[in-house]
Amino acid sequence: MTLSERRILFISGSLGLGHIGRDLAIAEALQRQDRGLTIDWLAASPAAEVVLEAGGRLLPESSRLLDANAIAEGMAEGSRLSLIRYAFGARGEWFRNVEVVDRLTAPGGYDLVIGDETYEIILAYKKDPERKKAPFVMIYDFVGFDPVSWNPLERLGVYLWNRKWSEGMDRAPTFVDLGIFMGEEEDAPDTTFGPFLPNRRAWARARCEFVGYVLPFAPEQFLDRAALRRRLGYDERPVVVCSIGGTAIGRDLLELCGSAVPLAAARLPGMRMVLVCGPRLSPEGLDVPDGVEVRGYVPALRRPFLYSPIEGHSEQEIHVAGRLARHGAGTRMAYSATSAETLADTIVEHVGSEARYPPIPVDGAKVAAARIAELL
Repeated sequence: MTLSERRILFISGSLGLGHIGRDLAIAEALQRQDRGLTIDWLAASPAAEVVLEAGGRLLPESSRLLDANAIAEGMAEGSRLSLIRYAFGARGEWFRNVEVVDRLTAPGGYDLVIGDETYEIILAYKKDPERKKAPFVMIYDFVGFDPVSWNPLERLGVYLWNRKWSEGMDRAPTFVDLGIFMGEEEDAPDTTFGPFLPNRRAWARARCEFVGYVLPFAPEQFLDRAALRRRLGYDERPVVVCSIGGTAIGRDLLELCGSAVPLAAARLPGMRMVLVCGPRLSPEGLDVPDGVEVRGYVPALRRPFLYSPIEGHSEQEIHVAGRLARHGAGTRMAYSATSAETLADTIVEHVGSEARYPPIPVDGAKVAAARIAELL
C-alpha cells in the first residue's frame, strides 16, 4: 500500500497559535513525499482558522472541541497564568476531546493519528489501551512541569502531575508509537521530574526523537532586509514590533509597550511601533497613545528582540526562556518588574544592534515527517 492510500488525523492541541504553524509545516513535508496522502485536521479556534486559510481539511467535529483558550484566559490574572493550575482546571473537561477522537478513530477510520501536545489523548490511551485504534504520534516541546512559586499546593500539583508523566520509565509505552521532541536534546532539562522520579532528559532520550526546530517559512527568503523593508513600505527609521500569542493574556504587555512609545521616540526620532494583537484580542480595546499602529500578524527575522514570558507559566518561564538563553537569543524581561521607562531604555539600547545568536537547525518538519512516514 502506498502513502497515497493512507489517511492521517492531525490533532493540533495546546493554546493559541504557537503550534499550528509547525504542525502545518510537518503536514506539508509529509504530503511532499506523496501528494495523495490525506490529512484531516482537528483544531479549535484560533488554530482552526489558520488551517482553513492554509487550505487544510478541517473536520466539522473541531467545533465540538474544548475551548482551552477561554479556560486559560479565565484563569489568567493580567499577564500571569499558572500552567499547573490551568492543567488541573482544564483536565476535567478533556473528556470532550477524547470522545471526539474516539468517534473519528473507530476501526478503519485512520491509519495514523498525530497529536501536538494532546495530553488528554495520551492519558485516555494510557488508562484504557483499547481506545487506541491506530498508531499514535505525540509531539512534545517540553518535558515535565516546574513550580514557579513556593505555594505548597502548586508544588504538590507539579509533583503529582510529573509522577504520572514519568511512570513506566523502565518499559516501552503501548499508548505512544513515536514521540517527537521539537528541539534539541539540551532543551530537555537534565534534572529529575521530582524527588525519587526519573531524569527528564533520560526520559526524553528513551521516548522521543529530537528533530530540531520548525519554521513555517524559508528563512533565506527574508535575508535581504533592505528589500523587505521597501516591499513593506518602510524607510530606514526604526520600527519596533510588539507581539503577543494567540490568546488575549498579553493585553497588559501590549499596553505597556504602547506607554513606552513617547519615552523611546524622544530619543529615537521617527520611531514607529506596531502592536500585533492576535485573533482573540480586539485592537479597538487597547488603551495606547495616538500614533501607535495596531495590526495583525507581522513577520520578523534575525532582529534583536525582547521577550516577557507569561508569569507563572512554567513552560514559558523555564523551558522557553532556558532554550533562548542557551542559544544566546533575545533579552528577557519580566512584565511585573518592567515600567514604561525601563522598557523605553531597553528599546533604545537594542534598536540598531545586530542579532548575534548562532544559526539553529530549522529542518525539524522534514526530519519529523521522515520519522512519521516510517510508521506508515
